[in-house]
Amino acid sequence: MLGAEILVRSLVAGGIDTCFANPGTSEMHFIAALDRVPGVHCVLTLFEGVATGAADGYARMAGRPAGTLMHLGPGLANGLCNLHNARRARVPILNIVGEHAAHHRRYDAPLHSDVEGVARPFSDWLRTAQSAATLSADCAAAIEAARVAPGRIATLIVPADTAWSDAGDAPPVVRAADASLPRIAPERVEAAARRLRAGKGVGLMIGGACLSERGLAFAHGIAAATGCRVFAPMSNTRIARGAGRLPLDRVPFAVDDAVRFLAAIDTLVLLGAKSPVAFFAYPDKPSLLTPAGCATMTLADAEEDVLGALESVASVLGARPATAPSVELASAPDSGALTPHALAAIIARQVPEQAIVIDESLSLGFTLYPAMAGAAPHDWLQMAGGATGEGLPLAVGAALACKDRRVVCLQADGSGAYTCQALWTMAREGLDVTTVILSNRAYATLFGELANVGAKNPGRSALDMIQLDRPAIGWPDIARGFGVPGERAHDAAGFSRALAHALASRGPSLVEAVLTAP
Repeated sequence: MLGAEILVRSLVAGGIDTCFANPGTSEMHFIAALDRVPGVHCVLTLFEGVATGAADGYARMAGRPAGTLMHLGPGLANGLCNLHNARRARVPILNIVGEHAAHHRRYDAPLHSDVEGVARPFSDWLRTAQSAATLSADCAAAIEAARVAPGRIATLIVPADTAWSDAGDAPPVVRAADASLPRIAPERVEAAARRLRAGKGVGLMIGGACLSERGLAFAHGIAAATGCRVFAPMSNTRIARGAGRLPLDRVPFAVDDAVRFLAAIDTLVLLGAKSPVAFFAYPDKPSLLTPAGCATMTLADAEEDVLGALESVASVLGARPATAPSVELASAPDSGALTPHALAAIIARQVPEQAIVIDESLSLGFTLYPAMAGAAPHDWLQMAGGATGEGLPLAVGAALACKDRRVVCLQADGSGAYTCQALWTMAREGLDVTTVILSNRAYATLFGELANVGAKNPGRSALDMIQLDRPAIGWPDIARGFGVPGERAHDAAGFSRALAHALASRGPSLVEAVLTAP
C-alpha cells in the first residue's frame, strides 16, 4: 500500500473527514488516494488563504479539526495569514504540506525552500515525515497534537517520495481522543471570588467557552451578585448572541475609546482572556489599556477549563445564572439612505434563527455588533488574530461544518478582496452562505489610523493608499464570475429587498450594500 493511501486512512481513523486543499505536483499521490480510500471530503479552494481560513471556520463550528493540503513552501506561505488567525482563535487544524522528494532537494529546484522554516512560527507542532513506513504514526501524532484542548495548529510535511513509496499493509495508528482541560485549583477560585466580591471597580473579562450561552448566563449572574462589570476582548472565536442570550460589551478597538472603557477598573479578573493591549503602538498613547496600578489576576487561561472555573466561582459567590433581558430591535427603515445604522437595523431584523454570522465588518462592526443584540439567536464569529481577509473563508468552513444552518457573512469590501476566491468554493459546494459586502469603497479604518499615529494633513498620495473608488470594485460582477448570484443596493429599500431574497434562496448569494456616510 502506498504511503499516500496510508495517510488518507490515518486521517479517517483520526476523525478528520474534511480537508481544504490547493494541491500541486508533490501532492498528486495524495489526491489520487482519495478515490481509493473513502472517508475524506476534499474541498478545492483557489487560494491557500481560503483553505486555512475555511479550516478555522470549520473547527470553530464542528469542534474538531479539519485538514488543509498545501503545495510546498510557497503554497504554505500563501496560507499563513489565516493560520495566524486560527492560531489566535485556538482552534485545531492539521496542515499537510507537500515537499520535494528527498533525493531531489539537493538540486535546489525552483520551488525549493525551507518548508519547516516557513511553517514553524505558525505551528504549535511540526514534523517532516521521513518514510512511508512512519506516515501512519506521524499522522496520528499530528492529529493528537491538534486536538490538545482547546485546539492547536499541527503541520505535517510530507515529501513526495514518502507518498509514492510502499508502506506495507500495516493498519493506521490510532491515538488518544481529545485531551481534557485542566481543572482550576479551589484556592484560585477562592482568590478570584474574593477579588470579585469587591464589586465596584472590578472587571471580569471572559473569552473562550465562557462566551457560550451557558457561560454568559453565569458571568452575568456573577455581575448581578457582586456588582462587577463583565465584558469580552475585542476579538473572539465565537460568541452566542441574539434573543435569549445575555448581551456582552467588548473592549473597543481604538486606544482612546478602550482607555475610557476601562478607566474605572482597578481590579481585572481574566478568564480565558489576556490582559487587554492596543493592537498597535501610537505616539504618546499606552500599549497596556488598563489604568496604571490596575491589579490583574488570571483565574484560568485559554488552555484550562475556563467554563468550569466560571461555574465554580459562581458557586462560591452564590451567584445563579442570569436570565437574558428582552432587547428591542431598532426599527428598520423602508426607504431613504443606506447609512450604517439603517444597514444594521435591516440585518438585525432579517437574520434567520440559528444563523452563523461572520463578522469582518471592521470599522462598521462598531455599529453592527450592538444592533444585533436583539436579533434571532445566532453565533457570532470574528477573525481572532486581526489579520484581514478571513471573513469569506470562515464562511466556507462554517457552512460545511453546519450544513443545516444559514451563514451570513458581513464582509468589508477592502478586506474581502484578499480572498474573494472563496466565492467559487461556495458555488462549487452549494453552500448556504449569504454574503453582504459592506461597501464604503475604502480601507475606512485607516482614515482613523492616520490621525491616531499622528500623520497629519494626508495628501493625494496618502489617500490613494486608502480609497478604493478609482475604480470601484464590481462585487456583483465578481460574484457572478465565480458562480454566485450577486446584486447591488444603493438605498435602504433596495438593500432590504435584496437581502430578503438572498436569505430565502438556497445556495450562495451576494449583496453589495453601497453605504451612505451617516
